[in-house]
Amino acid sequence: MEGAPLAISLGDPAGVGPELIAAAWAARDAAELLPFVVVGGAHVLRAAALTRGLSVPVREVFHPQEALDCFAHALPVLAGADGDYTPGKPSREGAALALASLEEAARLATIGEAEALITAPINKARLAEVGFAHPGQTEFVAEACSYAPGDAVMMLAGPHLRAVPLTVHIALAQVPGQLTAPMIERKARIVAMALARDFGIESPRIAIAGLNPHAGEEGRMGDEETRIIAPAIAHLQAEGLAVSGPHPADALFTARARETYDVALCMYHDQALIPLKALDFDQGVNVTLGLPVIRTSPDHGTAFAIAGTGQADPGAMIAAIRMAGECAMRRHGLYDD
Repeated sequence: MEGAPLAISLGDPAGVGPELIAAAWAARDAAELLPFVVVGGAHVLRAAALTRGLSVPVREVFHPQEALDCFAHALPVLAGADGDYTPGKPSREGAALALASLEEAARLATIGEAEALITAPINKARLAEVGFAHPGQTEFVAEACSYAPGDAVMMLAGPHLRAVPLTVHIALAQVPGQLTAPMIERKARIVAMALARDFGIESPRIAIAGLNPHAGEEGRMGDEETRIIAPAIAHLQAEGLAVSGPHPADALFTARARETYDVALCMYHDQALIPLKALDFDQGVNVTLGLPVIRTSPDHGTAFAIAGTGQADPGAMIAAIRMAGECAMRRHGLYDD
């Protein structure tokens, strides 16, 4: 695909992100990855590649477009912010580098100089020390697009499951108070539109989980299903969307059940992420839906404990880059489903 490259933010330089980016470039041909440029951290990437015994020539470029010319024989890195590679030893300086990379990568995506944004893992506590005021990268990217946080929907996607947590980074005790029928309906519409536009699923089948055990068992174990979730499902069905539920969450993720839907909408963070990570940990991708830019991320953290040891699996990073490229091609009408 001609045009702009994908852009990858460096992530925390003390985490596994840099080495996984280097490993993804080394696997670019076998994985059929579109050209990408890493935003900053040329020294970090060179050092990270060496820890895995990879021969990865790093080429500093001064405009994203230059990445298209050198990607086949060198890892393109946008010149600018850089720092020391200290695997497993996060620092304030490293967090500042991660934030600078994220900000510039998001800017490139919003102005069209990158076809999509892939974000490597960050440590939110460290980033907060250098001024990062968002619950996560999803909310940051939404703001970069001038969208409200509620307009960005997090979807976790792997070979065996797509799952959306309707509430994300809040305490479990706060979940019931955050659930409303209009919120469920709004996010379901965003998911349906995004699956059609970016994933080529013309009429996505959406399964909606219950909140309580046994989906409330007709009110005996909670009334959120009858009071909030079922009315939302009825409204969505009346609009013509293929929505079902509320389903008991303990049976929603079996192999047989997964054959009946394209995405599961879950009531809270762990209800969605536990099955995704159990099924697809090394290939799970965090996708942001509902924004004008494409954003993906490997669905794992910085893994400071194994950074620099060569133990981290690059599968999720490769999957995130591939998925971003496929979504970009669909938006250009170039992907043959």
